[in-house]
Amino acid sequence: MKNIKIALSLLILVSVSSCDDFLSETPDNRLQIDTPEKISELLAAAYPDGTYIELAETMTDNVSDNKSSLVNINNAQSYNWDLQDDQTGRDTQGFYWNAAYKAIATANQALASIKELGAAPSLNPQKGEALLARAYSHFMLVSLWSNRYNPATAGTDLGIPYVTEPETVLIAKYKRNSVKEVFDFIQADIEEGLKYVTNEYRTDYLKYHFNKEAAKAFAARFYTVKGDWKRVLELTDGLGNKPVGKLRDWTAYNGYDFPNKPIEYAKNTQVTNLLIGSPSSICGRATRNNRFAFTRANERDQILGSDTNIFNKDWLIDISIQGASGANVAVYKFNEYFKYTNVTAQIGLPYTGVVLFSNDEMFLNRIEAHVMTNQLDVATSELEYFLGTRTDGHDASDVLTKDMVYDKYPVIADEYTPFYSLTPEQTSFIKAITEARRREFLHEGLRWFDIKRFNLVIKHDTYNQQGQISKSNILVKDDKRRAVQIPLNASNNGIELNPR
Repeated sequence: MKNIKIALSLLILVSVSSCDDFLSETPDNRLQIDTPEKISELLAAAYPDGTYIELAETMTDNVSDNKSSLVNINNAQSYNWDLQDDQTGRDTQGFYWNAAYKAIATANQALASIKELGAAPSLNPQKGEALLARAYSHFMLVSLWSNRYNPATAGTDLGIPYVTEPETVLIAKYKRNSVKEVFDFIQADIEEGLKYVTNEYRTDYLKYHFNKEAAKAFAARFYTVKGDWKRVLELTDGLGNKPVGKLRDWTAYNGYDFPNKPIEYAKNTQVTNLLIGSPSSICGRATRNNRFAFTRANERDQILGSDTNIFNKDWLIDISIQGASGANVAVYKFNEYFKYTNVTAQIGLPYTGVVLFSNDEMFLNRIEAHVMTNQLDVATSELEYFLGTRTDGHDASDVLTKDMVYDKYPVIADEYTPFYSLTPEQTSFIKAITEARRREFLHEGLRWFDIKRFNLVIKHDTYNQQGQISKSNILVKDDKRRAVQIPLNASNNGIELNPR
């Protein structure tokens, strides 16, 4: 608790700003960050105190209209890819934008303080964490607010401001770097950070900070987006081709009672969890109460029905009926806890435990890299292992073959269109992996980034109270709405808006 209080005090002194300010205030009486211990405590705030989960998940095809009469404006805007730039409440795009840039400001202050202390080798662990934290926030920002990465257009596509210096003025002016520039900066920070990150100096809070495996998982996600398959394989080599005991144990998870499931999902003792966050968020409530959510119809017909399992068996991913109307279903992943700022007045802030990186995602990226390097036999064996650990009653008779993948996931012309070419065989495997990732990370927002990088077309229907479709909204390929609009407070400060 003492460490947390110190970290929060340092954050307040380093980056005091309201949720409506974009990289705004620098206090006049800044506390000197002049010891390794202070830098370490400062880095506790180098991760976004907000999350993209609800807005990203609602934009995906995991979500449909449960036909209730209750409408949350942010939920409705996300569902229609019409996010307004003036929304700054918790779990909105504006909230996350500000949270990410506050985290970046903190990482930059840590790096500046390290430099002021002479950049001693003993500070390399802090330097590695700061570089990776800075890269991570910028990566999530460019992934949401810019067009998907495409080397053919990245030099002219609008990215986001890549900030590398602490703020020294009240309101700094920034311009948007190109997507190529942002990705080049991210890559440089990742590779430099990988040199220095350790597992030693934060043993008590290891999984709440970038450690060696979390750094590799982040790098593997980044290089998967870039299409650098050789680098992905290098980074994921430690998992091997059959990571026994390293993936999430869904059978054990299903055995927990209701109150403990969300606690266990994001617990630091879960081997698969590599980096855990505790942002100010109520995203768990959204899975239960939103009108546009993961519904019983989606669960039954599209995502978790046994006919969607390649072995034609039930999935181990356990869901429960949610919401007052019983129209929503959910996997219990998010444990919300309340921190009182005034116990007497009974006011405070909600926080939710979330998994930012895991062995599960890392392994799926490894399988994808084997597919893209034409190692289909290896990929088949790996995919069989992964899907088997998610299938109820999976046994030795459930052997996956390439023909099963081709039959289950047939090639549809112009469906998956990444910036690189795919053979028909690769297309079927990529579909299989993407669908596995879709189920694994339900509610967590990662599906949106696959929709963007593969340029998938999706449709959202809205129903009237008579149960009839009143609106059909289609996100076509290269739709400009795939890049979230810049928040109003940022555009008012000179940040160029995304075209519409």
